[in-house]
Amino acid sequence: MLRVPMIFPGQASQVVGMARDLAERPGRGAEFLGSVDQVLGYELTAVMWEGPLERLTETRHAQPAILAHSVAATLALQERGVAPSIVAGHSLGEYSAAVAAGALAAADALRLVRRRGELMFMAGRERPGSMAAVMGLPAERVAAICTEVSRASGVVVLANHNSLTQVVISGEVTAVAEAGEVLKEAGARKVVPLQVSGAFHSPLLAAAGRRFAAALDSVEIRDPQVPLVANVSARAQTTAAALREGFARQLTAPVLWHESLEAIVAGAGGGEPRAILEVGPGRVLAGLARREYPEVSFLAAGTLEELDKVVDSLRAALT
Repeated sequence: MLRVPMIFPGQASQVVGMARDLAERPGRGAEFLGSVDQVLGYELTAVMWEGPLERLTETRHAQPAILAHSVAATLALQERGVAPSIVAGHSLGEYSAAVAAGALAAADALRLVRRRGELMFMAGRERPGSMAAVMGLPAERVAAICTEVSRASGVVVLANHNSLTQVVISGEVTAVAEAGEVLKEAGARKVVPLQVSGAFHSPLLAAAGRRFAAALDSVEIRDPQVPLVANVSARAQTTAAALREGFARQLTAPVLWHESLEAIVAGAGGGEPRAILEVGPGRVLAGLARREYPEVSFLAAGTLEELDKVVDSLRAALT
């Protein structure tokens, strides 16, 4: 069995037709995708494969869809002799990572992220908010400006530290807009509003976080079989209790993705990796990382074509 670090994408990686090719190739991935609609009680796979994109992009559909794709790809990789040595996932992707690590049953993870998506969608209705990507300023400077703006204009915080050059801010609509103007004046190369239904990873989701805790309490979480680098701490976790705490805090805490990936590249999984797989739809995480870690091969593992090539690519990268 080839063992390699695996990272899993979060929301915004969805695309109409996602995972359909995996469902058409007999195997464990196809079997899992065949169970998704029954587990959730509605035809999610029809939304994944037929759209429309507007419906698929709704948080309540996008989150289980991305997890379903990532889990199916993980199972297909296992059939090809590839398993994780350490895992991490961006926001929603942390649940896919937990399934890959053996800490969550796939069906439980589907139900959890469905509920998570519903609560996040409701939170946006109850307390409207927005998010924006910020390019070209260090995270520390962005966080400091958010703190200044919050004193005068309402809640705005650093929500995602995605890379050295890209972060995301989140909060009340007027405060995010005001922070965007201040950030541009401070030298941000670009501030781009995101098409989301709420202020994710901010204090505006506190009520959703409390409601989600009840869903977490109903699910068995096991010690992961390989370390999972948690969003909220960027530390490799090895116990069920640590994972549960991270999941509970995740809705309101910032996603420390840059720090998480740094931990993996530095050897948190037992050695400095020469290759890392992005498992699931798209190549967003690999795109963020390639410039910062040119010594590491970031390989996409989401489509059937990519999966069929990945073993040869891994062998070439690891020899």
